[in-house]
Amino acid sequence: MSTTPADDLARTAELMEAAGGYAVQLLEGMSERPAARAPVRPEPRPLPLAGAGTSAAMAEFAARWEPGFAASAGPRYLGFVTGGSTPASVVGDWLTGVLDQNPTSGLDSTAPDLERETVAWLRELFGLPAGQQGAFVSGATMSNATGLAIGREWLGEQRGVSVADDGVAALGPVRVLSGSAHSSIGKALSLLGLGRSALRKVDVLPGREAVDVSRLAEALAELDGAPAIVVANAGTVNTGDFDDLAAIAALRERFPFWLHVDAAFGAFAALSPGHAHLVAALGAADSICADLHKWLNVPYDSAVQFTHRRDLQTRVFQNHAAYLGPLGEEPDPVHLTPENSRRLRALAAWFTLAAYGREGHAEIVRRDLALAARLGGRIAAMPGYRLLAPVRLNVVCFTLSGDPGGVDQVARAITESGEAFLTTTVYDGVPALRAAFSSWRTTEADVDRVAAVLEKVHRGSA
Repeated sequence: MSTTPADDLARTAELMEAAGGYAVQLLEGMSERPAARAPVRPEPRPLPLAGAGTSAAMAEFAARWEPGFAASAGPRYLGFVTGGSTPASVVGDWLTGVLDQNPTSGLDSTAPDLERETVAWLRELFGLPAGQQGAFVSGATMSNATGLAIGREWLGEQRGVSVADDGVAALGPVRVLSGSAHSSIGKALSLLGLGRSALRKVDVLPGREAVDVSRLAEALAELDGAPAIVVANAGTVNTGDFDDLAAIAALRERFPFWLHVDAAFGAFAALSPGHAHLVAALGAADSICADLHKWLNVPYDSAVQFTHRRDLQTRVFQNHAAYLGPLGEEPDPVHLTPENSRRLRALAAWFTLAAYGREGHAEIVRRDLALAARLGGRIAAMPGYRLLAPVRLNVVCFTLSGDPGGVDQVARAITESGEAFLTTTVYDGVPALRAAFSSWRTTEADVDRVAAVLEKVHRGSA
């Protein structure tokens, strides 16, 4: 006999208690769970004909799938730029699923208002002016795409056309300039019909990933007054480097361009007294990307985008439907981003900000900065490795002191150890490893364990 949702509803308290116990077990064991695993795909099974119920599904997941999952919410998962999930954000995320709100319309609930409050809190957290208005999106890629879509409409405004109405063909050729653009920028340009070839790399400063502002000025001058888009970086993925945002913004006095700042994790530098100057001019941007499932430590997926040109934003993303009502002075989120429906991503962020406040999250940032510096110092003194760049923020970029071609083998050995997870990259033509600190769970003891496995792997390969 098949189990139905109605059958399980009668056992809701029992099922939630079991799921809660399982979740607590996972959370309490997160620090000692293998940081990552070489994936071994379970044998696929056919779709069940008859339902076995939630208890059976949970047991099957625990047996077949959960053992192969990474401890990406753990303290030594240093690959990509991945935060954990604070206890408050986990509670908020659980309630997000329970309440199952679609926050894109204000016709039926206050969910959009909670999102607006959360965006306002984040604006304050990053030190942005009130004119920077925001909305939630899935991650940095969609935040960058949204900001560039608004910038695309601005380009049309400069040329007397509306891309939203007339299509990208009416815009003509577009130039996008950046020193060290993240890969998501090219993806966004492809998605927006501007094309990856619109992106022109501008020279960076010697030994840096930060753009040479004088060379950027030259590139803008070569456009002979044609409007452009400039993508600046506040925290590059390889080395955590920052463009000089104030100097770039000042170029708008001489050249017409839309300034988009990719501050996916670098925006959180505002919480560190020693680094806040790096983003002091962030509010001068026309559009901004900030990714919350990185340093805010909320569950995937969660990011925000900011812009001071909401009029252009609604021109691009307005959803024309009678049942949604007029746009109004305070547009619902359905008119601000590509999605017509989505989960209430703001609730997990609201919970963690309400629970720990500015100071609680500033402590996470300051601690991660100190831990990155600690690992950088250990690596600099370690035979077999060398730093490729100073530890400027929360990313440690390094390679082998011998043949850098062996970094893939080292990365695999680290993963197989279960002690840590680091990702590979190529920096200035050199194969490299990178460790990014953004989890609230990471401690000095975890850094020492990462250093120990690096030493062990080096001895094993020597």
